[in-house]
Amino acid sequence: MLYYIEKPTDSREKEYSMKKGEQRKQELLKIAYRMFIEKGYDNTSIDEIIAEAGIAKGTYYYYFQSKEDTLEAVIDMMINEEVAKAKEVVASPMPIPQKLAAVIYSLRPGQEEQNIAKVVESNENIILHDKLNKRLIAEAVPLLSSVVREGIETGVFNCEQIEERVKMILIICSGLFDEDDFTENEVTAFIDVTEKIFGAQPGTMSFVSGLILGGIAR
Repeated sequence: MLYYIEKPTDSREKEYSMKKGEQRKQELLKIAYRMFIEKGYDNTSIDEIIAEAGIAKGTYYYYFQSKEDTLEAVIDMMINEEVAKAKEVVASPMPIPQKLAAVIYSLRPGQEEQNIAKVVESNENIILHDKLNKRLIAEAVPLLSSVVREGIETGVFNCEQIEERVKMILIICSGLFDEDDFTENEVTAFIDVTEKIFGAQPGTMSFVSGLILGGIAR
């Protein structure tokens, strides 16, 4: 008896090929990410990434035009993971002040990722830094705004112009904490400003001092 076996349509073949290609790209990104952390961005060459991945040079350049293009994709991957963690925090039942701090912390690179973040923050990568910073803010504002609204509903916060206030906090955080050379007085001032911006009672965010000065947010 002959059985009819349906052949994949062109669209299904194309979809399979796209999924396989995206999987290969993600594998390359994870290799580059690991090597940038272990060896540093400047000390990692394209040839080393290719050798580690066990692929042809043409395959690498099919996905990335340059090492800088790879760096941008790696940072994008990091942001995606940070946003996913922040969304989990937003959905959690933790108290509003702690939730606000946890979302902000979730949106920062991990300690082991600082070498990658510092490359993007350098003067020669100012255009890339600006591009990625705008994307991060676009992702962060809705998440933090939802926490602030939850705080308003529960009486923890009291303010209007929520999105604008959230943007102000993000700008302050970036300017104050990215360089990791802040003082205790600056942390105290930051907490005071945060409480005033969101209309919280004095002392609502005081726990943040211990988190930052204790090294958790560094």
